[in-house]
Amino acid sequence: MDKNQVIAGANESMENNLTRNESSIFASYGLVGAILLFGTAGYFFDVWLNSGPWLLVCGLMTGLAFGFAGVARAVRHR
Repeated sequence: MDKNQVIAGANESMENNLTRNESSIFASYGLVGAILLFGTAGYFFDVWLNSGPWLLVCGLMTGLAFGFAGVARAVRHR
């Protein structure tokens, strides 16, 4: 087997895997992104209002809720 044929087969296999699992990949990045976004916003509001870690905790919990809602949506559509 030629080296280029092996590389082409590997690329095609990877492309098929990515296409098949696209919704799962987006859901996982959405979960992490929501936690980071809302956690960071909570942190900056805590610093701005000098309110301790409570807005950070609320931001993280909100991020978890939105992230898991996205995961549930992705699983339900599969």
